[in-house]
Amino acid sequence: MAPKILFPLCISIPLSEFAHPYAVLAPHTSITVASPKGGTALIDPNSLSQVIKDRISRDFLAKNKSLWGNTVRLSSLAAEAVLFVGGHGPMFDLATDSTSHTLIQDFHAKNKIIAAVCHGPSALANVVQEDERFLLEGLKVTDFADSEERRVGIEVPFSLGQMLGQASGGGFVKGDEWAPMVEIGTRERLITG
Repeated sequence: MAPKILFPLCISIPLSEFAHPYAVLAPHTSITVASPKGGTALIDPNSLSQVIKDRISRDFLAKNKSLWGNTVRLSSLAAEAVLFVGGHGPMFDLATDSTSHTLIQDFHAKNKIIAAVCHGPSALANVVQEDERFLLEGLKVTDFADSEERRVGIEVPFSLGQMLGQASGGGFVKGDEWAPMVEIGTRERLITG
């Protein structure tokens, strides 16, 4: 039986950040697409201009609209791993969503894989463990850097880099601007990029 992966989507998803991991993982796993309220999640319209240059996203858009058009309600769904895709959306809903936080706490307690890309780590930043410590405390994490945020020019509700730095106790690792960057936390169960 194929491993199960949960993709919690937010209020606005950049197409490529959803399409690329989905294209890699779908042939080998069973993916459940969810959102805090269930129903329709929106593809960021600004990301659609990149479809012309991106075959994977173009094919994904043509074949998979039902994935984000009819998401299941986010809850403690059975899965071996969770991947929080990025875009600015998680900063506006998943960062403060109690259901998302409970799911992350559950995955952490059961030593399951938790992954997040771009702004996806905002879903992890406010998660607190039973002992009142941040889930990220003592772990290495990364995200879309503040310097990149300023260059994009989109107003965000908080500095994700600073928030992750505080939650991790100084474990935030900033990569080179616009370069791929991956941090793997202890026990190889937390992956951010």
